[in-house]
Amino acid sequence: MKAITKTSFTFPGQTKVYNGKVRDVYFLGNDRLAMVVTDRISAFDVILPKGIPFKGQILNQIASKFLDETRDICPNWKLSSPDPMVTVGLACKGYPVEMIVRGYLCGSAWRAYKSGVREICGVKLPDGMRENERFPKPIITPTTKAEIGDHDEDISREEILAKGLVPAREYELLEKYALALFQRGTEIAAKRGLILVDTKYEFGSYNGEVYLMDEVHTPDSSRYFYSEGYEEKFAKGEPQRQLSKEFVREWLMDNGFQGKEGQQVPPMTDEVVEGITARYCELYESIVGEKFDRTASLDEAQILSRIDNNVRKNLL
Repeated sequence: MKAITKTSFTFPGQTKVYNGKVRDVYFLGNDRLAMVVTDRISAFDVILPKGIPFKGQILNQIASKFLDETRDICPNWKLSSPDPMVTVGLACKGYPVEMIVRGYLCGSAWRAYKSGVREICGVKLPDGMRENERFPKPIITPTTKAEIGDHDEDISREEILAKGLVPAREYELLEKYALALFQRGTEIAAKRGLILVDTKYEFGSYNGEVYLMDEVHTPDSSRYFYSEGYEEKFAKGEPQRQLSKEFVREWLMDNGFQGKEGQQVPPMTDEVVEGITARYCELYESIVGEKFDRTASLDEAQILSRIDNNVRKNLL
């Protein structure tokens, strides 16, 4: 199975194309789009030099599942998923912020906390917390929505409203929806023996309503711990067994890369790439509860042809 890192389709009614860090978005007519989830992988807002086979399919299928399972909480952009790597949906006008919901103190928040920071995005944190400790209740730490190549920046609720990035009434809905989605994700994860640690949500407007966009509860947007052993490891101060893209960031940091100017991405050997694929498959199987089929042996041209045919049939 080859990694798909670049696409160049011309679908019926296509008006423009946007190439994100991972997704290629094909706009169709006035209010539709086909989102192709490629096998590109990014970390520290940098696209890494090699793609990860099956990653796009895994991300798209997990997101598609959660979009279906949270539709009762808020409207979302999905209309159909005609191919394992594609979702067709509504072209919403995205808000320029991402809603980060954190249930536990870890990752970048822990790194900031450990350095002495006690307020993140306007949210005050108590002294004496430990890595991977659960917050009394989930907190929202928004970031700006950066363009490709730029870095997302922390921002507070007050700054978002003061700058007029999101109208106050709509921002209240963003917070309400984000917390409700996180609660649903937490409940689903618990049934699979997992803990939803933190995640991000993107929202947009369509016909005057707030819609959930993009991916939901995938390993690119979320961090999971295994429930079994969490308490024991936390008590001993040991690292948690987790499923997320954090292991990619840790590998990069261990090899001297954090996306800073002058730093070089370490070599991505076949072994490294296969290891990342295996971890994505593991998360799929854990959160979806089904075996991921890795038997397909399609080459790049066959995969691209399949996507093109499936999307065209969907648009008829």
